[in-house]
Formats: sequence, structure tokens, C-alpha cells
Amino acid sequence: MASFPNNGDNKPWSFSPAWFERKPENDVLILFFAGLWAGVQNALAGGGSFVTLPALILSGLDARTANIASTLALFPAQVTTGWVGRRELEGAGGLRFRTLAAISLAGGALGALLLLWTPSRFFARLVPWLVLFATILFAYGSFARPRAGGEKRLRSGVAAALQFLIATYGGYFGGGIGFLMLAALTLFGMRDINAMNGLKMALVGVMTLTAIAAFVVADVVRWTEAFPMLVGSVVGGYVAAQGAQRLDQRVIKGFIVVLGAGLTVFFFWRGV
Repeated sequence: MASFPNNGDNKPWSFSPAWFERKPENDVLILFFAGLWAGVQNALAGGGSFVTLPALILSGLDARTANIASTLALFPAQVTTGWVGRRELEGAGGLRFRTLAAISLAGGALGALLLLWTPSRFFARLVPWLVLFATILFAYGSFARPRAGGEKRLRSGVAAALQFLIATYGGYFGGGIGFLMLAALTLFGMRDINAMNGLKMALVGVMTLTAIAAFVVADVVRWTEAFPMLVGSVVGGYVAAQGAQRLDQRVIKGFIVVLGAGLTVFFFWRGV
């Protein structure tokens, strides 16, 4: 029986298969396949952090360090997707793309700093609420029908403030960030889903880049755990982009919502 430490509060996680022993090579395989799964999931529908975060916590990281490693591991797929859709990039909400990118840089940096200033134990208490919020956001963005006739646009100042808040959340946690961005871009007046997805991924990549830079400078990245997951996410994203788009996205999104709901219940019941 292998015991996985939680966050230093003497509440170990129990994992009981007799064939499983806690060895570094086992951790590497688990993290690689979790990254692989998350890469496929992100390429198809999103919600990859619902896989990477618990896998990293299971490997022995505290919740805050796991969130940092998860952010780094999923970043390459965001860059790849944003690069593929670079020709679709345009401004929104009365703001140029460069302005939106600058706002996202600043917000992502602030979110990362807030995360670094948050004590690990306090962040562990926040995780169930953050996962709950991300799950609700994901479910709403996946299955709620847009309201007809809603053509109102936000003023550029309001759009800038909203983007800054979203980028701050993205640098701090990031779960459900894609759906937050799509909702915001709709309020900004965009309707072309291809243009929206391209701009969404580019801005998420920008805010994540500044967050990662802050984490690297602060020397808080656990590269041993992050690297195999990063490799897996790249492989998974590439495979999904090549042929898995034939799958019914409603089924995939439904599975992600169930997964998020299950993690929410577990984290509230067991703690992080």
C-alpha cells in the first residue's frame, strides 16, 4: 500500500493496489499520461486542469505548487493552438489586439504574484471553491444557449477592466479561463467563433506566459513533476489535433463536467 502525502498536515492519501509502489518512475508515467489526457482534452473541449491538478497533488505536491506546475505543463498546447489561429487575430471591445495583449500580460503577472503571496494552506482551502467555480463556468459555457438578440457591446474602458480581471484570474488559477474569455469576447461584440477561439487562445497564452515567468523567477516550479506532464500534454494535443475531432464534443464536455463535479465533491469532503 502506498501513501501519498497531502499538504503537510498529516492527512495522507491512501492508494491501495498491491501492484503499485511509490517509485519515481511510476510518478513519471502517471504525470506523463495525465498530461497526455489533458492535452487531448484541451484540444477537444478544454478543462485539462481538471486532470493535471489532482494528478500533481497525488504525486505529493501541495495544492499551490501543483497549480504552478499544472500551469506550466499546459502552456505549450496553448501556444500551439494560438499560433495555428494567429491569422484570425483581431481586436475586440473597441480595443486593439496589442492593447488586449498588454492588459493580459499585466493581469497574468498580478495573478501570479497573488498566488505566490498566498500561503499554501490557505490556497489548499480555496481549491475546492476554485474547482467548483471552474466546473460551473465550464458547464455553462458548454451547454447554455446564447440569448437571442443580445447585441449590446461593452464600452472600451469596461472591456479593458474586465479583461484585466479575467487575466488576473488566469494567472492565479486558470480553471475555466477559456470559457471566461469566450463569454467576455461575446460581450465585446464578437460573433465569429473561429476568430473568438483564435483570440481567446492567444490572450490566454499571453497571460499564462507572464505567470510562468513570475514562477520561474521566484524559483517555485517543480520541474521534476512538470516536465513529464508538459511532454505528455504536447503529445496529447498533437494527437487530438490530427484525428480526434470526430468525437462528439457534447459527450466529451459532459464527461469533463462530471469529472469536475466529482473532484469538487471529493476536495470538499477530503480536503487538499
